[in-house]
Amino acid sequence: PLIGAFLVHVASSCPLAANGSALAFSFTLVFNKNPLVCYDPDAQPFVPCDWGLLHGADIARGVTPAATRDTTWGGEGIIASADCPLPTPAPPQVRIVPVPLPNAPDAVLLTCHVWGFYPPEVTVLWLHNGDMVATASTAKLLSNGDWTYQTQVTLTVTAKAGDTFTCSVQHASLDWPLREHWGPGLSPGLTVKVAAAAVIMTLGLVVFAAGTFSYCRQAPGEG
Repeated sequence: PLIGAFLVHVASSCPLAANGSALAFSFTLVFNKNPLVCYDPDAQPFVPCDWGLLHGADIARGVTPAATRDTTWGGEGIIASADCPLPTPAPPQVRIVPVPLPNAPDAVLLTCHVWGFYPPEVTVLWLHNGDMVATASTAKLLSNGDWTYQTQVTLTVTAKAGDTFTCSVQHASLDWPLREHWGPGLSPGLTVKVAAAAVIMTLGLVVFAAGTFSYCRQAPGEG
C-alpha cells in the first residue's frame, strides 16, 4: 500500500429486543479500522469516540464539528437515520383446529392458530354466535425467526347444532378484524345412523329396480 494512505468507513448497528422494538442505535466513523467519531443518541451530535486507539486524539476532536455540520453524516441526515428501519407489517393468517375430547362427550377443544404477522402486538378473541366469550388460555408469542410471529389460543366448548364459534384476530396490518368460523358437524352416533339409513335406502332402490326390470321382461300371458 502507498505510504500515508488511509481508509474511512461507516459502521452502524441497531440491536432489537425480542418483541421487535429497537434497543439502541449506533453510528460510527472509523479511521483505518479504529473508531474515530461516534454518534451520541442522547444529544444527537457526533462526539469523539471514548474507546479505541484514537480515543483522545486531536484528529477526533477536529473531525467532530465537521461531521456534525455535514448534512450527509450529521445534522438532519444522521438524526433521520437514528430510527432503525423495521420490516414492513405482515398480516396474520388464522386457522381453527377442532379436537374432540375423549373423556367428555360432545366436548371439543378448539385451537385458534395465528401466524405470519408483524409487528408482534396482536389481539385474539373468541366469539360464540357473535358474542365474545372469556377464555382461560393466554396467548404466548413465539418468534418464527424471520421477523414474523405466531401464537395460539384455545377454547373448550360443548357445541350444539347451529352454534358458530369465531376466532377474531386484530392486528395493525389489518383494516378490519380477520375472522375464522367453526361450527359442529354431525355427532358420531348420528353419523352412523345417517350412514345406515343411506345404505338401507340404496339396497331398497336396487331391489325395486331389479324387480321392475324382471317384471318388464316377462312375456305377456295368454288371454
